Amino acid sequence: MSKPSYLAPESDMFNTGPSYWQTNAWWMAPLAVFALTVAMTVFSFPPFNAGELAYIFAVPAIFWAFKRPRLKVFLPVVFGAQAAAWTILLAWLHNVTWLGLFLLGPFVGAWIGLWYAAVWWAAPRALGKPAPVRVAIMLGLAGLWVLIEWTRLWFLSGFPWLPLAASQWTRPFLLQVAAVTGAGGISFVLICFNLGAAAGLYRLFFERELKGLRRRSPEFMAALLVLGTSFLWVGDYMDSSGRRERVALIAVVEPNIPQAVKWDPAKADGILDALAKLTERASLTFPDLILWPESAMPFALKGDGPEARQWVESLARRVNTPLLIGGDSVETLPDGTRAWYNAAFVVDPEAGLREHYYKKRHLVPFGEYVPFRPLLGWLSKITDVGEGDFHPGGISGPLICGTRRTDVFAAGPLICYEDIFPNLTRDNTELGADLHVVLTNNGWFGQGGAAWQHAAHSILRAVETRRPVVRCSNGGWNGWIDEFGRTHDVMTNPDGSIYLRGTHTFDVRRSTSWKERETFYVRHGDWFLWACAGLLVLGLAAVRFGHLRVASRPD
Repeated sequence: MSKPSYLAPESDMFNTGPSYWQTNAWWMAPLAVFALTVAMTVFSFPPFNAGELAYIFAVPAIFWAFKRPRLKVFLPVVFGAQAAAWTILLAWLHNVTWLGLFLLGPFVGAWIGLWYAAVWWAAPRALGKPAPVRVAIMLGLAGLWVLIEWTRLWFLSGFPWLPLAASQWTRPFLLQVAAVTGAGGISFVLICFNLGAAAGLYRLFFERELKGLRRRSPEFMAALLVLGTSFLWVGDYMDSSGRRERVALIAVVEPNIPQAVKWDPAKADGILDALAKLTERASLTFPDLILWPESAMPFALKGDGPEARQWVESLARRVNTPLLIGGDSVETLPDGTRAWYNAAFVVDPEAGLREHYYKKRHLVPFGEYVPFRPLLGWLSKITDVGEGDFHPGGISGPLICGTRRTDVFAAGPLICYEDIFPNLTRDNTELGADLHVVLTNNGWFGQGGAAWQHAAHSILRAVETRRPVVRCSNGGWNGWIDEFGRTHDVMTNPDGSIYLRGTHTFDVRRSTSWKERETFYVRHGDWFLWACAGLLVLGLAAVRFGHLRVASRPD
């Protein structure tokens, strides 16, 4: 019997045509990569603190690169995603300059976007290669990420804000590897996991011809090995609860002076009165040292008349407690010119203002000086620098602080954003600092994410050097961090806000096992950068010479 004429041929009965995704993949895939990359990048970092996302934030773009998208499509998506993410992360800059925000955010994003361009070139070339070749390419790309982060330490004076390692600032387990490699080792582990996860997903969905054990992704297995190796140094952290000793009782003063009035001569008496009252309140806890934030004094403390010096020495005698305070100084150079410094001073209740003081080493471009002033001097009209620049200081050693209850200790000062530069804390540690003291003024940037992001860098510096860090801000994150990266006694008001006017005393302690010891990172510096450079060369060689394909030798 013949088939009824109204039935379609069997070959067409279940042919429903291409799926919606197949029809629209040309625009849906780029949109998904863009949106996921922006969202996961932003939420990986403070103040959002979803640090687990740092393990997968780059997976969508890497996975897409394995599919060999056209370069003219791939690059705008990944560069645009990075520009958007970093503009959001640096949104606090709008309190100072909208122009700077919309220049710096895309610039940092483009700098990091170079890594994604390398992934587009290298990732597809790993397909069909033997396992050692694929792993070598993965490690080379991870090394490249670390090297790109390193260039941000010095390029255009340096802005290494929020390395990938900072995403783990509340996850002490992974942080411990920084004592050996520096923060770059944390970034390396995270990027390896992103690369391994993307390669594993690609093999799962698009290399189905492989069976049994050959279905395992060598990149993902290598990434798990790298992650596991990074936990070898967790033992110190896990065993850190005992054998601890007090370094000092340190009180911090947070005056929370609005930036708009900080340098108004008419407001100077009010600022001094607030500092004096807070200092007197702090002294009631009988601390060994009282900290003031960066540039707390409304005029130069040294070199510009005796009034400021007399006032602060009188206050130190009245509270009978040493002060470590941020302020400006003026010195006359041999050529007769006056040099201004952003500085930190110790004021002893008996000896008065100590002659030895710290001068900030790494200045903020367009905030404390104008780079290439002969060419860009006109910018002083639209910045806070004015007609004269601050001068940078040199390595001067820690500040020696006397205490009531404990031995004298050495405080390694860091002013403003100097704690984002690991070489400065290394210098302090090598010169004998028992702890690092960060004096800063986050009042410039309002109450956005800047204070939390800034604090994340101090945690990295504490672990790298195995020295506690105490932070004192004019308005922002005040607290102390132990040598294993754990935060203690963060200063907040009853509503939980870190923005307040007040004072708090911290009982700063340390592990006796790290007393007068230096970490591998402090002793050997940026050795891990050389290792990453070697891995990059190895990865390039693997791309160039690893010619075997799956068809001839499946892995």
